[in-house]
Amino acid sequence: MQNPISVRNLLIFLVPSLLGMLLFMFPIEYKDQTSIPVAVLAKWFQSQVSGIVIEIICLVTIVSALLSLAYSVVAKGRFKADSFMASLFTVSPAWLLIRCLGAVFALLVYLQLGPEQIWSKATGGLLLHDLMPVLFSVFIFAGLFLPLLLNFGLLELVGSLFSKVMRPLFKLPGRAAVDCTTSWLGDGTVGVLLTSKQYEQKVYTEREAAIVGTTFSAVSITFSLIVIAEVGLIHMFVPFYAAVCLAGFVAAIIVPRLPPLCWKKHQYIDGTVPDAEADKVPDHENVFSHGLKLAMNRAAQVDSVSNVLKDGVKNALEMVLVVIPVVMGVGTMALICAEYTPVFDWLGKPFVPYLELLGVPEAVAASKTVVIGFADMFLPAILVASVDNEMTRFIVAALSITQLIYLSEVGAMLLGTKIPVNIFELFVIFLLRTLVTLPVIVMVANLVY
Repeated sequence: MQNPISVRNLLIFLVPSLLGMLLFMFPIEYKDQTSIPVAVLAKWFQSQVSGIVIEIICLVTIVSALLSLAYSVVAKGRFKADSFMASLFTVSPAWLLIRCLGAVFALLVYLQLGPEQIWSKATGGLLLHDLMPVLFSVFIFAGLFLPLLLNFGLLELVGSLFSKVMRPLFKLPGRAAVDCTTSWLGDGTVGVLLTSKQYEQKVYTEREAAIVGTTFSAVSITFSLIVIAEVGLIHMFVPFYAAVCLAGFVAAIIVPRLPPLCWKKHQYIDGTVPDAEADKVPDHENVFSHGLKLAMNRAAQVDSVSNVLKDGVKNALEMVLVVIPVVMGVGTMALICAEYTPVFDWLGKPFVPYLELLGVPEAVAASKTVVIGFADMFLPAILVASVDNEMTRFIVAALSITQLIYLSEVGAMLLGTKIPVNIFELFVIFLLRTLVTLPVIVMVANLVY
């Protein structure tokens, strides 16, 4: 391997990488909340376009549906298969249906037409008016700036530094630490975006991408504060977040070793198998010198600013045109099921004996919140807020955070990307995370109550 350590390559590595770390990983205070600069930029942009953002989102879903119909049905085979547009809009019939549903739901909600179950403030209205403007803004800035983390050598250096921790504990390359930190300080959706791009670039294997996407797309500290405030326990935030972190750590060790994640193939997106020695540090080097060498080689491959800008624009377009319609389609259906059918109540009943075994007070009331978190992470906190027992509210709030996968945002995002997981697998992983994290949370709750 070459070792092109030069002033040019060192600057190409350092300047964009430090800027990327500042934007994605440096915590700042903004309007009395801890956030990261990318999220702050997104909020600023959202405020600037607040008057027309809903119309833009509706237009995006319609354009995505029409282009998907054109590329996948009407003019199928007439476009270059390897073009960027074809990669976005050539989809299977199932995904075509979901994108079209997303467009229909967006229009019905915007115009308040059709059954109220679709456009009410608890279902499609919640997504279009509250969640979509946030996602739209985050996708634009996160997509544009992601190349700062991906293209200049930062992940190569971090991957080497953390290889001896991430691989034994979590069966992951060291660079996954960047995904986790970005999600934890900023937003789980940014973590999913980062994971998806690395999977597409043959950085992660199928198994690694699935593990990172479903395990390390952690909820931000800011959202955790919102959840604990909703259940009236803001004064318990320190033990609450300690329970979340401990339970998440235990789940990250155990769940990837269980099906379906352990059944994922250890191969790249194109079917090739990774080099078994790729992560190994040569005997004559330490983790830092080896990581620096890898980073310098990556920096040496950067040939023009325009290509980096193109990558950023492509990232943003892909997330806006592909993921937003999927989140709108899948999320609306999930919230309709949660609000207007007893499906999640039925699914929660088998958890009553488990909750009683663990000694959770008001186990029946708590059981109704356990599975509904799969539809939306905030629903358990809303439902349990009326429960009198403070310990139960503490447990349900912490569990809703550690379950991690919910279809109104992160779950639908995972389905909308190329990360190799389907909706059934996501539900199984959701249940596994529930079973694994609940005893840890109950243990912490018993210590503080």
